[in-house]
Formats: sequence, C-alpha cells, structure tokens
Amino acid sequence: MTQQPLRGVTSLCFNQDQSCFCCAMETGVRIYNVEPLMEKGHLDHEQVGSMGLVEMLHRSNLLALVGGGSSPKFSEISAVLIWDDAREGKDSKDKLVLEFTFTKPVLAVRMRHDKIIIVLRNRIYVYSFPDNPRKLFEFDTRDNPKGLCDLCPSLEKQLLVFPGHKCGSLQLVDLASTKPGTSSAPFTINAHQSDVACVSLNQPGTVVASASQKGTLIRLFDTQSKEKLVELRRGTDPATLYCINFSHDSSFLCASSDKGTVHIFALKDTRLNRRSALARVGKVGPMIGQYVDSQWSLASFTVPAESACICAFGRNTSKSVNSVIAICVDGTFHKYVFTPDGNCNREAFDVYLDICDDDDF
Repeated sequence: MTQQPLRGVTSLCFNQDQSCFCCAMETGVRIYNVEPLMEKGHLDHEQVGSMGLVEMLHRSNLLALVGGGSSPKFSEISAVLIWDDAREGKDSKDKLVLEFTFTKPVLAVRMRHDKIIIVLRNRIYVYSFPDNPRKLFEFDTRDNPKGLCDLCPSLEKQLLVFPGHKCGSLQLVDLASTKPGTSSAPFTINAHQSDVACVSLNQPGTVVASASQKGTLIRLFDTQSKEKLVELRRGTDPATLYCINFSHDSSFLCASSDKGTVHIFALKDTRLNRRSALARVGKVGPMIGQYVDSQWSLASFTVPAESACICAFGRNTSKSVNSVIAICVDGTFHKYVFTPDGNCNREAFDVYLDICDDDDF
C-alpha cells in the first residue's frame, strides 16, 4: 500500500505471515516486529536513499527494494534491487546481490521462498528466486495502476492472483502446474461489475477476497471451484479499500478503507456477522433484496481517516479473544481485541516511528 508521504512514509507492507512489517520512507527502510512491537533494523538514507517500496521474504535477511521518493540512491522506480543483509561488506553496494530492471515503473513486488513476482502497470513477471533467477512467466494484465496482485506463501500451493482482462474480473494462475513459456487457459472469476481495487488470498490459497472501486462489498470465492462463498458489506457509501487480510486459520477477515474504519467479519461462523434489520421483516422488493441479504461486520474500530493503513490479525491469546493490528502511514500502531459477540476494545497504541532499534537487522 502506497500513499503520499506522511512523516516520510511512502509505503507499508506486512511480510508473508504478518509477523513483521516494513516501512519504505524518504529516509530509507525500517523493519518492525509486530508482537511485541519493536524495530528489528533499518537501512538509512546514506545506504539506500529514499525508498518507494520494500518487501520482505518471511523473516530472512533478503529484502526487495524499489527506489522512490525525492532522492533515490541506486536507480529509478523501474528496477527491483535485492538486498542481502547477511552479506559482508562496508559499502552498501556489496549487499545488493540481484537487480531486475524494466523499462516502466515497478508498482509492486511479491516474494515466496522460490519465486519473485514483479508487477508493472500492464504486465506481471515471475522469476525463479533467489538462486540463479530466470524468467519463468510473464502475464499481460488489464490496466493495473495500483499494481494489484497477491501470492500464496504456502509450500503446498503456488497460486498467483491479479486483475483479469475483463473489468471486475480476477485471474488465478497456479504457478506449479503452468509450464514456463506456454499460455495456459486463464482461470478467471467474474468478481465485480467495476474495476477491482483490492485483492487478497488466505494463507493456504483456498479462498480469494476482493473489493471493487466502489468499495461497498467484499466478495469471497473458492479458488478451485470459482464459486462465490460469501458477500460481506463494508458499508453503503463508496470507499477506497486499502487492505484486506484473513486470520491465520481463515476464521475471520479484516479490511481497512479511507473512511478510517477497520471492519472485522466472521468467515467460519457467518452467523456472528450482523444482518440488516430488514432481513427479519420478511419479503422485500428486488431492489433492496441484495442489500438486505448482505452480512455486515461483527466488529469495527476507527483509526485516523486521513491516514492510509494496513491491517492484519494478531496472534491469538485465547479461543474467545482475537486481535487485529492496524499500521498507519502517519506512524501510528493500533491493536484492538475483539470477541465473537462483537465487543471490540483498544489494547495498545504506539508511534512506531519513535521506537528505536532492538538489534541489528
């Protein structure tokens, strides 16, 4: 997720299991542990210049860096640099072990233990990674100005999802069964009537969630059968969704938007979600039928509305209490706990940009 810099933050993203998050800044890169919140390391402006994007590979020493901001050091926004912090060397260039260069700006990067995905506005590239990288696939996409894409981190499933050619559609590619150099039949889900604005896979890659530019509904689909599993209503007013994430066991889903509200939905037991009062009335006209049938969030909390944020689930402390973490580009960290009956309370607030180093990265 990227936004105009607030406190010098240009983008934020979680690692693959949401145990860490990384922060691309005008002043370099900062890496944080989520629970407990602490800075795990940073690359300063002298080392890397200003950064546009940064992506972690789990909790390893490898980072994918894309320059950006006002003073990038190594290259422009059309290259992905792989930084290996375990490499010896006094000069920062000694730690840059790989470079992927393109003719157009890089909008997103995703990594798994054996592949790296690089997203441009109309094309997605897949390379083997990190040893002897070679291009495995390239996919043409619909105009994708946000660089939307998600990659399943599971060892069992190598699923990639991105906007399809048709407006509002999702394209799913199983990278394990698709042979390099061949064009397999696209596996497409017609998810929305307007362009897709946010997309996310659950940890095992069995469910995909998406929202359109309208931002009122989140739809979930089975990635095997393409069937719609559930439709969740964020609200009635249009909104820009910043982030959708599943809990680790796919029991819950959270979503953040420019309304400054983080919504939490139940997936395993959807009876926990709120329903419209009209749903209890009985028959309604076709116009409001869909609205009535929608499921509303079981809990929600607010963050500063003017500040974009990413959200994810924390580690469970008990079966009856779950938590959601929201990380905002204004430098704030919010942790809320919620119960299945919809109670939601703040447990922690911090300013992560004011936290000092815990140890060397």
